[in-house]
Amino acid sequence: MEDKRAILISIAITLLLVSSIVIARLSLKLSKTFYLICGAAVAAILSVAAIVVIRTRYNSRRRQLEHQLSFQGRELRIEYSFLRKIAGVPTKFRHRELEEATDGFRALLGRGGSGSVYKGILSDGTAVAVKRIDGGDERGEKAFKAEVAAIASVQHVNLARLLGYCISSGGGARFIVYEFVFNGSLDNWIFPKIRANQRSGCLSWDLRCRVALDVAKALSYLHHDCRSCVLHLDVKPENILLDGDHRALVSDFGLSKLKGRDESRVETTTIRGTRGYLAPEWLLENGISEKCDVYSYGMVLLEMIGGRRCITVLDKGHHSKKKFQFFPRIVVEKLKEGKLMEVVDDRLLMDGAGLDERELRRMVGVALWCIQEKPRTRPTMAEVVEMLEGRRPVEDAPHTQMLVVDLLPVDEDDDDDDGRTDSRRRLQLRGMPVDHGNPSSSDYSMAFSMMSGR
Repeated sequence: MEDKRAILISIAITLLLVSSIVIARLSLKLSKTFYLICGAAVAAILSVAAIVVIRTRYNSRRRQLEHQLSFQGRELRIEYSFLRKIAGVPTKFRHRELEEATDGFRALLGRGGSGSVYKGILSDGTAVAVKRIDGGDERGEKAFKAEVAAIASVQHVNLARLLGYCISSGGGARFIVYEFVFNGSLDNWIFPKIRANQRSGCLSWDLRCRVALDVAKALSYLHHDCRSCVLHLDVKPENILLDGDHRALVSDFGLSKLKGRDESRVETTTIRGTRGYLAPEWLLENGISEKCDVYSYGMVLLEMIGGRRCITVLDKGHHSKKKFQFFPRIVVEKLKEGKLMEVVDDRLLMDGAGLDERELRRMVGVALWCIQEKPRTRPTMAEVVEMLEGRRPVEDAPHTQMLVVDLLPVDEDDDDDDGRTDSRRRLQLRGMPVDHGNPSSSDYSMAFSMMSGR
C-alpha cells in the first residue's frame, strides 16, 4: 500500500513538471527563462525517477530478506519443537487449546485429591489426560509446582509422561497435560468392579508380578537415579496407570517433594496422603524420606496379592462400634499357619491358572519387609527390585510388633481440607495418654492392630 502511494505521488509530480515545461514553452517561447525552467524540471523528473528505482529495489530486497528470515524462523520453530519433544521438555499450552481438546472439559475421567482429570485430543491427534488443579490458593499452587518440578525433568519408561502445562489468566485453575493411558488405574484391575461403566477386569498373576516390578523400578529411579531424590508420597493403586499392554506407569505427583542427596529426611508438619498408605514416621511427624514410599509400596503389593484393601471397614455402624480389618495381619497369620494361598485374590484361584507358591512367598516377603515399622529396617527400592527379580534372597522379615497407626475418620467429611493434624491427633499418634473414657467422642477412631512376628 505504501509503495503504491509513493508511485502515484511520483507520477503526479512528473506530470506536473512536464505540464510546467509545456506551459513555459507556450508562454515564454525559447527564452533563457524557458531553458532555466526546463532544465530544473528535467532534473526534478530524473531525481523522482531515481528515487522510485532505488525505493523499488530496496523494498524488493527487504521482502526477500523477510521471506528468508521467516523461512529460517519457521525452521527454527520446527527444530525447537522437535528438540523439546526429544528432550521431554513440557509445552506451555493455551487455555483455549485445552478447552477445545477436552470439548469444554466434559470428558471427565476421574477426580482426585488435588483436582479432576479429563480426556482430550490435541490438534495433532494426540490423546491426552488433562489434570485440572482448581483454585489459585496456596495449596493449589504448591500441588501444581510440586507435580511439574518432580516429573518435568525426569524420564522413565514406567513414569507417566508429562506433555505440558497451562496456567489460566487471572490466577485461576492450573492444568497439567499427560499422555492418555488406555487402561486406566490399577485399582480397576485388582479390586472387584464397583462402577458399571468403568474399564476394568481381573489382572492375571503374571501381570500383577510384572506391574509390581514396573512400579518398583519407577520408584527406584526416582529415589536413586535422579539428580535430586524425588519422593512421591502418594503411592496407591489409583496413582498407578496401566497402558494398552498392561505395563505400569506411576502418576500424580501432586504431593511429591524433592530431597537433596545430603539430606536423610525432610521435615514436614503437613500430613496429606491417603489413609492406609501413610508411613508411621510421617504420621508421628518424624520427617519424611524415601522410606515413606517404600511403606506405601508394600501396602500396594499386599493389595495386589489379595485383591482387597489393606484396611477395610467391617461394621459401618456407630463410630464407637466401628470395626476395621487389617489385611497384613491376616497375611502374617496365614503365613505362620502354612496357608498362604488363602490370602490370594479368590478370582485368581478360580481361573485355575498355575500360581507358583514360591513366587507368592517372595512377593509376600518383600511386602512385609516394606511395611516394617522402623524406616531403617525397610529395604530401599533398589533392593526391592533385586528381590523381585530374584537377584537378592528374600529373608524372613524380622519379628516386629507393628502398630498400625492411621487415622480412620468416621466420615469422609471429617477430614481437614489441608490434611493437617490437630493436637488431639498428635497425642494419639505419639502414644501419649489420651482420654478414652468418653465413648461418645466422635472426633476420630484409631485402628491399633498388633502384627505378630513369625
